[in-house]
Amino acid sequence: MLNGFRIIEFEALGPGPFSAMHLADLGAEVILVQRKGGDTNPAKGASRLLDRGKRSIALDLKDDGDLGIARALIRSADGLIEGMRPGVMERLGLGPEAAQALNPRLVYGRMTGWGQDGPRATLAGHDLNYLGLSGALFYAGLPGQVPGVPPTMLGDIGAGALYLTVGMLAGLLQARETGQGTVVDAAIVDGAQHMMALLRSMGPGFDTGARGRSLLDGPHWSRCYTCSCGGHVALQCLEPKFYSLFLDRMGLAEDPDFADQFDPDRWPVQGARLERIFAAQPRDHWAALFEDSDACLAPVLSPDEAACDPHMTARGHGPGSALPAPRFDGGARATRPAPDPGQDRVAILDELRERGLL
Repeated sequence: MLNGFRIIEFEALGPGPFSAMHLADLGAEVILVQRKGGDTNPAKGASRLLDRGKRSIALDLKDDGDLGIARALIRSADGLIEGMRPGVMERLGLGPEAAQALNPRLVYGRMTGWGQDGPRATLAGHDLNYLGLSGALFYAGLPGQVPGVPPTMLGDIGAGALYLTVGMLAGLLQARETGQGTVVDAAIVDGAQHMMALLRSMGPGFDTGARGRSLLDGPHWSRCYTCSCGGHVALQCLEPKFYSLFLDRMGLAEDPDFADQFDPDRWPVQGARLERIFAAQPRDHWAALFEDSDACLAPVLSPDEAACDPHMTARGHGPGSALPAPRFDGGARATRPAPDPGQDRVAILDELRERGLL
């Protein structure tokens, strides 16, 4: 889909590399600028999964010669992605103003937690901090418990990387039409606050302002339960028709304790009863009982277990996989493995010379 677009990624952590991988998965040529002589970033892991599909060149941006190569790459590119703290790229002479002076059509993507301005802009932070300050963490937990710790896919990826990807795509469309680039300021705290629009659009039953009284963080039908084996099941049968199916399958359809689905005053008692019921059987018992049901119950699988699940394997997933998404015309796309650091330097420099940029 993005064949013919070139993106220059300046090596960073987490959501920036994920967004660049996502664009590579969609067909863009992504050249990863890594630190010359630096150790492989331990946060990337041995597989360096987020570098798949990219090409690599190692540069020392404090060296005049390598800085000239970086500028040549920028002149050759449609987009740029960086995830430094605000001001770092400017001090290197590669900030948005300097980069777009070299290449006016450049879409300059900036990935941060707090954004490029504001009182916290230069401070460190991580997922929980951004989710907490934005209000997105407020309902993440059962009443009486501290808010849960969601995996990085909510903040770094959902509120960060995917917002950067969307911003880059919008900028690339504009640049193709007008020849004018733009600066994409993707801040996780902004994305997290924006993602709450769905919850707030669903009415007062969802955004109550009180923990344990929302339709997402209080009901007995919207939580995880522990089973006798120590495993868990995830239940979320919001719609009455699905709740009815759940009660039928559990043998509770005629039980007066479960007659009123939406009364928050009854949720604690209803939840306590379900805790005892689910604790009487192992997770796989409940998974089998609801396997062919619309009652909206699923087992909580470990990543290794998920790799062997029949639905996941039917979709092409396997151990350690992270297939490109979304799919086009029903098929998953093949990707190239991550390059060794700097392995494409000679080829990239030759191409820049052929284009008269070096």
